Amino acid sequence: MDKLFNPSSIAVVGASAKAGKIGNTIVRTMIDAGFKGEIYPVNLNGGTVCDLQAYKSVSSIEPAPEMAVIVVPAAGVVSCLAEIAECGIKAVVVISAGFKETGHEGWLMEQEIVRIAQEYEISLLGPNSLGFINAGSGLNVSFASNMPPAGNIAFFSQSGALCATVMDWALSSGRGFSKFISLGNKSVLDEAAVLEYLGSDPDTRVILGYIENVESGRRFMEQARKVAMKKPIIMLKSGITPAGARAASAHTGAVSGSDRAYDAAFRQSGVVRGGRLEELFSLAKAFSMQTAPKGSNLAIVTNAGGPGILAADACGESCLRMARLSFDTIGELQRILPGYASLYNPVDILRDADAERYGIVSSLVVNDPMVHAVLIVISPAGCLDPAETARAVVKAVSEAGKPVFCCLMGRGGTAEARSVLVNAGIPVYDFPKPAVRAMESLHRYSLWKSGSVRVCEEPERDIESAAEVISKAVRTGHSEIVEFQARELLKAYGLSTPESGLARCGDDAVAIASEIGYPVVLKIASPDIPHKSDVAGVVVNLNTPDEIRKAFWDITARAQRLMPDAYIAGCLVQQMAPFDSREVVISFKRDEQFGPLVMFGLGGVYVDILKDVSFRLAPLTREDASAMIREIKSYMLLKGVRGGSPVNFDAIIDVLLKISSLAMDFPDVCEAEFNPVLVCRDSALVADIRITVRMGGYPEYKVESV
Repeated sequence: MDKLFNPSSIAVVGASAKAGKIGNTIVRTMIDAGFKGEIYPVNLNGGTVCDLQAYKSVSSIEPAPEMAVIVVPAAGVVSCLAEIAECGIKAVVVISAGFKETGHEGWLMEQEIVRIAQEYEISLLGPNSLGFINAGSGLNVSFASNMPPAGNIAFFSQSGALCATVMDWALSSGRGFSKFISLGNKSVLDEAAVLEYLGSDPDTRVILGYIENVESGRRFMEQARKVAMKKPIIMLKSGITPAGARAASAHTGAVSGSDRAYDAAFRQSGVVRGGRLEELFSLAKAFSMQTAPKGSNLAIVTNAGGPGILAADACGESCLRMARLSFDTIGELQRILPGYASLYNPVDILRDADAERYGIVSSLVVNDPMVHAVLIVISPAGCLDPAETARAVVKAVSEAGKPVFCCLMGRGGTAEARSVLVNAGIPVYDFPKPAVRAMESLHRYSLWKSGSVRVCEEPERDIESAAEVISKAVRTGHSEIVEFQARELLKAYGLSTPESGLARCGDDAVAIASEIGYPVVLKIASPDIPHKSDVAGVVVNLNTPDEIRKAFWDITARAQRLMPDAYIAGCLVQQMAPFDSREVVISFKRDEQFGPLVMFGLGGVYVDILKDVSFRLAPLTREDASAMIREIKSYMLLKGVRGGSPVNFDAIIDVLLKISSLAMDFPDVCEAEFNPVLVCRDSALVADIRITVRMGGYPEYKVESV
């Protein structure tokens, strides 16, 4: 890919002598940007383009250029690429649009492009790409006329318009960029390939990205994790709603996928996710200018109470904590500040504060050993000179070795102050909340890096026995494996279940209940009824033989009446859960891009109504499973409140790891749900299970290394 982004010579196929044509603009921008290599315009009519000799074919250029740009109409791209490939050129940018984003015919042409690129080992960017810019070397291979200043931020995007937007922001804010890369349709080079290149790019410190979909989820996660260990990746993902997903498909032919899966993929790969475009810019400033704090303690210095409170609120909503200043710092503040100033965090140095007071207080606070990061809020005041104050702050914090952010409230008369702060490496924000959010993201990224070694445990299990359960269901034509069929599968994975037995009649149920011990639960047993609630197929707390016989008759008769075509095997008789049990739901569903997405949540209304759930992509580590449990809002109910006993968290983690292993062991299992899992102080019992299998043949399963 180095030949793509750092070529010594470039052919522009489809170059035009007519100003305003894309083929003319591409050549002109390269010349204007100061590209020091050779530029070869290619036009069937020859002549000159932008005062350069035009060649009638790529093959007539000797020696062959290192890179080619294609700007001909879509119908001519395949033949152009074939000629380029024969010339031995290994790097190509296809600007032309009209491929898979337009429908089936375009898709077929794009597949031919992919075939040629793979056969000749060509690094191909596009099609439907804006091109790219390498600001450090003065190379602009795009039809964007403006060149951003050189810097340490790289940006790649599926949208060319987003590249132009970010470039405009760079120009207006003075932020420097190393690379701008428009991925287009990602037919050959996708986000994973670009991440790999930028991860080793010495000019890039921070990577920004906009994506509408990911072509290979697992490859993306693997590459992102490697790169995020070296430098931060900040991503904006669109298409998170049905309307957005449809728009993404029309834009680049992208299939968007589950947003929950993307969220889990980013989290597990160390990717920082920006919620909105403005947040992408906000985070870019922070990560490109500051290092992560060594802890979570934030101190706020302000000359106005209101903005200080807003900053404290933002801190309270984050994972950061308001720092408690040391006694020595408070004593010094008491000595130098007026008696009615607030000496505690936030430190309010009052409206009459001048640059000198800002400098002295900032120095005291940033050097406090209890403080890990500082936010300095400067509000407009009649006697305050913003530029002078900025210089005082820079001098005060320059040698502290801690991240310092500044919030300059108001735009009027602050241009010089902003320049002073930015030139000193201090990010500047208009309001407190984005500044605190950026600090929090720095801190979270630092925590991820410090604990990012992933060790996926392989629990003991009997693969052959589990495969036989699934095979039997497939052979008998059932895509759903329900509880009474799946008990052997649970046993194969060493999962505990309530003591139970299958009863064919009421007397069988009474006999089984006598062995288990009262009270018991009766559940309909039918491979054709995966959702027992559809037929009111569960009766709990049965204490006598008469109650059991009546319940058996009621359940089976009702099921037969409501679903006359269903095969009724009888009822499952199951022991009641321990009195202090809580219900949780553990499941997975296979995502198209990323594979098995594991879910955890409390049962009942917590999942169904409140949607209080957490997600991770399999395979899970023990740390992943533990984090999933702690993430839900109802976590404290599991810890025990108002005299309630805590549940066995290790037992829940064990179930999560085993359902993750099941998902990885059997690719033809589309989804599985353990609902409920009854957890108490001593154990976690899988009380009900439903598995969906992809039909179409039973594969020879084998254990895959995780």
